[in-house]
Amino acid sequence: MTTPAKDRFSEAYETRTAPWVIGEPQPAIVALEHTGRISGRILDVGCGLGEHTILLTGLGYDVLGIDYVASAVDQARANAAAKNVEARFDVGDAMNLPADGGYDTILDSALFHIFGDDDRARYVASLHGALKPGGHAHVLALSDAGRGFGPQVSEAQIRTAFAHGWDLEALDTTTYRGVVGQAHTEAIGLPVGALVDEPAWLARARCL
Repeated sequence: MTTPAKDRFSEAYETRTAPWVIGEPQPAIVALEHTGRISGRILDVGCGLGEHTILLTGLGYDVLGIDYVASAVDQARANAAAKNVEARFDVGDAMNLPADGGYDTILDSALFHIFGDDDRARYVASLHGALKPGGHAHVLALSDAGRGFGPQVSEAQIRTAFAHGWDLEALDTTTYRGVVGQAHTEAIGLPVGALVDEPAWLARARCL
C-alpha cells in the first residue's frame, strides 16, 4: 500500500468515518462461518477494527488479525477488550505475508477490491505463499454491479487474479454492508450515516 493510500485509511480510522466500519461483522462473513468452510489456523487480512477476528476468536477459532494501519490495530484491540475476547492482532503488510504456508484459511473482507491490477497480482501471490497447499482464501469484494460505494471489481478480474496456482472453487454473489458517507450520498441516494447493502462477490479459492 502506498503512503498516500495508507494516510487516507489512517485518517478514516482516526476520525471514525470509515464507511466499512459498521460495528459488527459482515453478514456475508457470518453466513460463511455457518457453512463450516473456515477452519484451522486463520489469518484475517486487512482486519480493520477487528470485527471478524473477534467473532471467530469468540467462537473458538485460532485466528490472527492484521492491518497495515497501526491506529486500526489499536482500535481493534480496544474493541476486543470491551467484548472480553482475547483476540490477537498485529500490524502487518498483506502484500508481504510470510511465505511459509502457515495458514489453513485466509479471510479477506473488502481488501482485494482496493488494488489495481498490478498490486492485485502481488497481493494474491502473497496470499498464496501464506497458505498451506489445499488451504483456502475467502474473499469478499464489492461487485461492479454496485452503485459506486467503493472500489469495485468484476468477475473477470477475480478469475484472472486466481487463474494460476489456485482452484477457484466458488464465486458467489452476495452483499457487502457499509455506512453511507458524504462521498456516497449522490450515487447511493441515501443520507449520511445510513446503512446500505451493496452487490458483492464472495470467492473461495483453494491454494494448489
